[in-house]
Amino acid sequence: MNQTAKMSHERQFYAIGGIVAETFVKTAGYGDNLPGEAAALRWLAEAESTGGIRVARVLSVTTDELVEERVATGAPSAAAARRIGAALARTHAAGAPWYGCAPDGWSGEPWCGRVRMPYVAREEATESWGAFFAEHRIMNYVRTLVDRGDFGTSELNLFERVAARLEAGEFDAPQPRLVRDSAVLCARLHGDLWAGNVLWDADPASPTGGVLIDPMAYGGHAETDLAMLALFGYPFLEEVLRGYDEASPLADGWRERVALHQLAPLLLHCVLFGGWYLAEATAAARRYA
Repeated sequence: MNQTAKMSHERQFYAIGGIVAETFVKTAGYGDNLPGEAAALRWLAEAESTGGIRVARVLSVTTDELVEERVATGAPSAAAARRIGAALARTHAAGAPWYGCAPDGWSGEPWCGRVRMPYVAREEATESWGAFFAEHRIMNYVRTLVDRGDFGTSELNLFERVAARLEAGEFDAPQPRLVRDSAVLCARLHGDLWAGNVLWDADPASPTGGVLIDPMAYGGHAETDLAMLALFGYPFLEEVLRGYDEASPLADGWRERVALHQLAPLLLHCVLFGGWYLAEATAAARRYA
């Protein structure tokens, strides 16, 4: 969700560097883990020192309230989009120690609405992306959909075939070059990288072009974030991808894997909303079964 959707009506201000600016305040709703979200924002912000994309600053947090800087937004442009792509590549390259790991400082359970988003304990981690994605993203949601009757035997069999191919490593691909060069196992992901969570910076000279908000961050494959950004559309998306690929070249065949990486957010939307997403998810799955 974006900052406007979750904003409290209370107006607060903070002073930093002699400048007084307005804050953005979130109050906890059903399933919200505000200290966990603050940890995710801070984890992503660690990459800013090496050119990673700017992240909304956390000012204070309790279990009931998260106070962040209010991000001043500007108009999309091709030049800013290329900077967003390059900066996102450097955020991914900050890395994570295993697939499905939680951000440093995380505690509690991750939720998206009514859906639990499982993190993976170190002792349960897999060495391959495919095995992680099959169990902790694809089948995690499919089992929920089967249990409540949204998917039947044919859909279950379809997704089990996709999961089997993932577990066998058929879709494993190298991380983008900067991630590989950083000697980390996997990328540091935003985790919910749709258009509303990558704000366009109001400063036209901003070195990173945009600002990240509302993460569900974890360790994963960099292509997953890019696929999520493409799922619902983003202004100047091809320029974002160009900037990313110039800074950190993507593995061969990455465009053919976009719909595979989109299965996780599509299935999450199936759990949350049902309807059209059920057919969309099964159609995408048939490409990889």
